[in-house]
Amino acid sequence: MREKHPPDYEHIDDQMVKVEVNLDDTPGEWLGYVMDQLLEAGANDVFYTPIYMKKNRPGVMLQLLCSKQKLETMQDILFSETTTLGIRYYPLTVHRTERRFILVETEWGKVTVKQGIRNSSVFQSSPEYEECKAIAKQHQIPLKRVYEAVWNVLK
Repeated sequence: MREKHPPDYEHIDDQMVKVEVNLDDTPGEWLGYVMDQLLEAGANDVFYTPIYMKKNRPGVMLQLLCSKQKLETMQDILFSETTTLGIRYYPLTVHRTERRFILVETEWGKVTVKQGIRNSSVFQSSPEYEECKAIAKQHQIPLKRVYEAVWNVLK
């Protein structure tokens, strides 16, 4: 194993915003496209939650996290790419742990692993999905087998 990127040290980020819109008339096919647009424009995270709106209409709450500097860009995307007529946003503080990226050698090739570090100890290790997926497809093996191989190296 060797370090791939320099670590991102633990810190408090108090310049974040949580943005929400309720959507009851946006076609489902559009949601993935909107998520991609928001992430490409700098959203830190985008997620959907099924909800029921007035008159018991099923809908979706789109939520995203971004820096305050990206708020106007996110609003532009939401107004142009969804059917929303209003956007809610709240200031948010995020405690970010230290992150480190390492390369792990498996029998099928290298996989990047993101590690969360707190109090000088690794508390979370997460293999990069796209790399594991590519290995699974290339070698025609179950994805979970690739993950297991990575976790075995980390033990």
